[in-house]
Amino acid sequence: MTTVGVVTGAGRGMGYACAQRLSGTVDVLLLADRDAATVAAAAATLASAGAVEPMVLDITDGDALARLADRVSGLGTLRAVAHAAGISPTMAGWRQIFTVDLVATAMLADALRPLATAGTATVCFASMAASLAQPGLTPEVAAVLDDPLGDRFLDRIRDAVGPGIEHTGAAYALAKLGVQRFVRREAVRLGPLRARICSVSPGIIDTPQGRQEAENNPRMAQFVQQTPLGRTGRADEVAAVVAFALSTDAGFLSGADLLVDGGVCAAMST
Repeated sequence: MTTVGVVTGAGRGMGYACAQRLSGTVDVLLLADRDAATVAAAAATLASAGAVEPMVLDITDGDALARLADRVSGLGTLRAVAHAAGISPTMAGWRQIFTVDLVATAMLADALRPLATAGTATVCFASMAASLAQPGLTPEVAAVLDDPLGDRFLDRIRDAVGPGIEHTGAAYALAKLGVQRFVRREAVRLGPLRARICSVSPGIIDTPQGRQEAENNPRMAQFVQQTPLGRTGRADEVAAVVAFALSTDAGFLSGADLLVDGGVCAAMST
């Protein structure tokens, strides 16, 4: 049976680095991205390593996700998913951040869950920012955060958190914490199918998106200074962790978050 891999946000940054790692590990690799030019260029670059197919889609569009699932099903067996698509605090308002980073993660999982089988593995991108949001999580906020596909989710999370959620940094951290929590629940749903899911939480990574955040947020430089390894991370270092989590070598790894931050969260906690 033909094995199929999916990488979202595959046109650049950590998504592209994941695509590089996964190309050649499956029979067909689907690269999904909103930007037609970048995903086409990524597919062309990776074509020498195996069958690679670009797909232009918006991960917040349910119909587009249904088409993605149909394409996977038509090609063969879903083997690996690296869900790297997302936005950061300087890229949109708080509602869009929650929609893209958390709600769309749950939508993608819903679309692909019927295709999961023994050996299927998924990694969703969270962030070290989630670790910073965790201590302040109340039961009331957690209850809403754990229902991203429920009616009026955005209104309910705003009511639960209060006006502070409109700060895009706060929204981003909470949305990524929601991703970590979603992955734990999804691992329980996928377990009987012998399928796995994890999240990865990058720290300060040198990507175009990361550099944009650094230019607009002075606190990013402080995080780098506090990082025990004394530098920013590279996209390929995060992708290497993702590739391991998706590999058969990680066959007993599920429901976990993999923190790839150079030790900064450990430094901040001590």
